[in-house]
This record gives sequence, C-alpha cells and structure tokens, in this order.
Amino acid sequence: MERIVSLVKNRFLISGVAFLIWMCFFDRYDFATQIGYQQERNKLELEKEFYSTETDNIEKAIKDAQFNPGEIQRIARERYKMKKANEDVYVISEVDPD
Repeated sequence: MERIVSLVKNRFLISGVAFLIWMCFFDRYDFATQIGYQQERNKLELEKEFYSTETDNIEKAIKDAQFNPGEIQRIARERYKMKKANEDVYVISEVDPD
C-alpha cells in the first residue's frame, strides 16, 4: 500500500502520465487524427493506382489509333456512328423494364 502511495505522489510519474494522455488524446496529432490521415492516404494511393492504369490504357489507345487503320475505323464506327457508303447501320439500345 505504501508503494502505491509513493508512486501516486511521484511528480515525475504523474507528469509523464499526463503527458502521454495529452499526446494521445488532446494533441494536434492524436490517434484519431493519425487514423484519419492513414485512411486518406490509402484512398489517395488507390486513386493514384487507378489513374496510372487509366493513363496507360489511354496511351495505348492513342498509339493504336495512330498506327492501326483498323482501330481508327472501329473508333469511327462506335463513337461517331460512321458507315461506309453501301451499308446500313442499326443502333440497338436496351430499355429498362420498370
């Protein structure tokens, strides 16, 4: 019992515990803030990965469009609904049943 009382009266221990509590819960960089920063970082890393793969896909599509006449024709037909002089184009769209 006497040992517990001496520990409670020890001002260095009290100030150390108070410092730890302050740093963990009340400081500008407390645990909740650090967890939020980590989640934001993970989200940004996923976005970075997504955009880098999208950039690679777009660069590949640009190279294909520059050097492959078949790709140019496919893009013209799909996006711009172009057709040759002697053919008919039918656009089929799905209707959602309500």
